[in-house]
Amino acid sequence: MRRESSRDTYTARGDEIMTRYVTDKRVHQLEGRLAERDWQIIATLARMRVATAAQLEALHFEGIAKRRARRRLASLTNQRVLARPARMVGGPRGGSTGHVYALDVGGQRLAGLASGRPPERPRPVGEAFLNHALALTEVYTRLVLAERQGLLRVLRFDAEPLSWRSYFGPGGVRVTLKPDAYAELIVDGYHDHWFLEVDLSTERSPALTRQCHLYRGYWQGGAEEADGGVFPRVLWLVPNERRAQALRQVFRRQPHDVAQMFDLALLDAVVERMLQGAAP
Repeated sequence: MRRESSRDTYTARGDEIMTRYVTDKRVHQLEGRLAERDWQIIATLARMRVATAAQLEALHFEGIAKRRARRRLASLTNQRVLARPARMVGGPRGGSTGHVYALDVGGQRLAGLASGRPPERPRPVGEAFLNHALALTEVYTRLVLAERQGLLRVLRFDAEPLSWRSYFGPGGVRVTLKPDAYAELIVDGYHDHWFLEVDLSTERSPALTRQCHLYRGYWQGGAEEADGGVFPRVLWLVPNERRAQALRQVFRRQPHDVAQMFDLALLDAVVERMLQGAAP
């Protein structure tokens, strides 16, 4: 594993240590110092890529004062386990509750994400990309909180790229279907399979139609049923009823067998919809 630097450089900041470089020595030191909650935060960001401070607090600091949670997130940032890429949610007045977090170089190495390649600091991303990624993290957060309430069990939640599926299209060309996420839940004793599409009204109708065609091609290939026994229901999550109506129009133009794959729900109602089950 390639080092970022041949030596550690530290700058004192109160009782914390700011690391400019993350060496093998520093990674080994962190491994021995991190608490179980820290490892859980690393795992969440390895899965979802980005999360807001509020999402991390809901997932990993239940029953803990917000001030203490923010101090811990700041400490992990100072140690280069976490990074604050992009921007503040809500603008410059967002404060510590509005920070967006990703894995920094140290966190990537601790999560094993840097195997075979040099770790990099998170790069700035566009507003649309970040909003979409955070919306998906919100879906995951709500499902985990619903699990804690005993409403369902989350057996599996794969975000991109683990959610992607490849198949051979016309002429033997390999095609990749890219759902935003794949989820397996237990609801009322039933095992539900879902592909999730988070739609924030940024795609035009032709792009939505192409995605529907990709799902049809993957379904026709039969690979998912051969592997898991069932083809997941495709749940499109939208911000408002106006967008839902636009998607319904796209679905109506699909062949009947394809249109039956798809369902719609508002983002704010994702748990309520998934509690109803994946059956058409």
